[in-house]
Amino acid sequence: MRYRNRSLNRRDFVRALGAATLGAGPVFAGGRPLDPLSPGIKISLQIPGDFTAEDLVFARQLGIAYVGIPTRGGTYETFARYKQRVEAAGLKVANIGNANVHNMPEVTLNLPGRDQKIEEYKQYLRDLARAGIFYTTYAHMGNGIWSSQRETTRGGAAARAFHLETAKGSWNGKTFESPLTHGRKFTKEELWDNYTYFIKRVAPVAEELGIRIGIHPDDPPVPELGGVPRCIFGSFDGFTRALEIANSPNIGVCLCCGTWMEGGRGMGKDVLEAMRAFASMGKLWKIHFRNVSAPIPGFVETFVDNGYTDMKQIMRALVAVDFRGILIADHVPQMIGDRRTAWAFSIGYIKALYDMARDERRGP
Repeated sequence: MRYRNRSLNRRDFVRALGAATLGAGPVFAGGRPLDPLSPGIKISLQIPGDFTAEDLVFARQLGIAYVGIPTRGGTYETFARYKQRVEAAGLKVANIGNANVHNMPEVTLNLPGRDQKIEEYKQYLRDLARAGIFYTTYAHMGNGIWSSQRETTRGGAAARAFHLETAKGSWNGKTFESPLTHGRKFTKEELWDNYTYFIKRVAPVAEELGIRIGIHPDDPPVPELGGVPRCIFGSFDGFTRALEIANSPNIGVCLCCGTWMEGGRGMGKDVLEAMRAFASMGKLWKIHFRNVSAPIPGFVETFVDNGYTDMKQIMRALVAVDFRGILIADHVPQMIGDRRTAWAFSIGYIKALYDMARDERRGP
């Protein structure tokens, strides 16, 4: 374990490794140390950016302690106001996202405005830290999340689907279409160079602030879409190389189970193997707990208990590795009733699995 221009003697190395394993991360001079992660999985509900008092009551009724909030930009004042409202309701903020600095083509593809977007991202980190929020998820896709027309899953519930021949990309109001989303083919080397340029400028700010950045897999993780290779966060080997390039205690993994399952054998490790490997590195910081019908070339996002992966085994593995990060339900199918119905089903199922896995771990 080695971090940017820092050498460790044997005692420091052992202390750093132990801290990383327990979720605290190595502590070095010159920055804010990573806060230790308290024991237990932080089950979190995603609520809208324009959340209401009812949304917070709903979270409380589900029996969870954390919420995550998506935004399309904001300042410290925005984040602090959200945090105050959430905490006044007896809850905690797990994360406040910002779609404007997530899946940035300017950064991933080195398009005009790259340095401005990187500065915008760094300011976002500073605003989060000032508001007392020390985790964020980042995704590095150059042409968005690709989907086909929505289909139905169990009981006729509408859900996202993907078929390679009909899919289009979208992110933050932009649409991306084949054959070339940005007018030409990009090389794998370009993608790696652009990622390196970005992460070498961002990681020092995260270290200064004590923020964990969990990187999300490419969705879907196919070799190429619209002329843009998905060679970095589309496989286990890509992830490990990216973490080595970052060379930072503050850069880790947001493991989206559904996205990893979409990739199937192409990921290099299945979702259980990847989870255990990232946990052993002290890099597993967030879980998106969802299921899909099958791996690519085509899938439908389905109910958490209805896909091709046994989610009981996922939860057992998380408890076994002493996962202490954030866990969310994600991309839930649309059930009858209002938007909260499907979230209630998924969160309830997740909580039951967590109770089961902990009871099994304790034994009789």
